Amino acid sequence: MNFRIRHFVKADTAAFADLNRRWIEQYFDLEDSDRAQLSDPQCAIIDQGGVIGIAEDSTSVIGCGALVLPHHDPDDGLRWIELIKLATDPAAQGKGVGGRLIDWLCADAAARGYDAVWLETNASLSSATRLYERKGFRPLSSAELWPTPYARCNLQMVRNLTN
Repeated sequence: MNFRIRHFVKADTAAFADLNRRWIEQYFDLEDSDRAQLSDPQCAIIDQGGVIGIAEDSTSVIGCGALVLPHHDPDDGLRWIELIKLATDPAAQGKGVGGRLIDWLCADAAARGYDAVWLETNASLSSATRLYERKGFRPLSSAELWPTPYARCNLQMVRNLTN
């Protein structure tokens, strides 16, 4: 599949929201933080120091993902950033879009001096969990868990960017 990944522009707001609403509403309920990030990603993500990657083919947006400053600071001396809102259009799933978005976002994080990436997901999303593991994320043990603002998240994973 031929596609490219680029930075978010304001015109991507609807596609970013639609891709993420689709998977969230398919499995869970939209939460307040989802609504804020999806209604105005420029304000809620980019203006707060985050970044959004957009995957597009020749005709449309087929995937997206974002990095935000984490809502929890583990105070461990590392600079952390959080991976959120990774979504791929159903017609493009299984074609490397999500993996390339993760690579692009992690490269961006490393270039901006972050040491590690943290994410929250749900163990029932087995395809996503396997993708994260292939991309170098490891699940946190119960002793390492961070507080979460999401009701749907029961699995937290981290990837070190400095090794």
